[in-house]
Amino acid sequence: MSVESLHASANEVLKSWRVTTDQDESLRQTMLAFLGSAPRGCLREHVPGHITASALVLDESGRNALLTLHPRVGRWIQLGGHCEESDESLPAAALREAIEESGIDDLTIDPALLSAHTHAITCSLGVPTRHLDLRFLVRAADGAIPVCSNESDDLRWWPVDALPETAERDTITTLVELARRR
Repeated sequence: MSVESLHASANEVLKSWRVTTDQDESLRQTMLAFLGSAPRGCLREHVPGHITASALVLDESGRNALLTLHPRVGRWIQLGGHCEESDESLPAAALREAIEESGIDDLTIDPALLSAHTHAITCSLGVPTRHLDLRFLVRAADGAIPVCSNESDDLRWWPVDALPETAERDTITTLVELARRR
């Protein structure tokens, strides 16, 4: 567990990502180029931008997604956040974030990258930056009861075919569809 091993994991995850579109291939190449120029680019301290790890948490049936009402974003989104030097890998960072934010200890992660995205945000650094988000599929047992953390304004299960109006619908719908293809 080190900055170097986290960086190597990000490279490995991106190189093994099974992209299906030219847009995803372009994003992969952009993220790999970023990592090539930013040895500490997996940590939030890298102000111009940094890799983040998020998790689409679905129940075993795949009919419900656990979403957080994000205080900075003001919308229902998937769980996730910043990598930490103690994270063994990018999938480990996504799983840690999902456990911390959901309060559910018994989660399982598919270590293959589900999706990637980049977006501008003012995160905990307090200044505008860019998140290069690597997204993974995480499963919870049917009936798992989440506990809202202080990182969320609300946290709850939503049927994937009845997302709230204030959800990042395009993102969640796309992630659910990618998860179904697995």
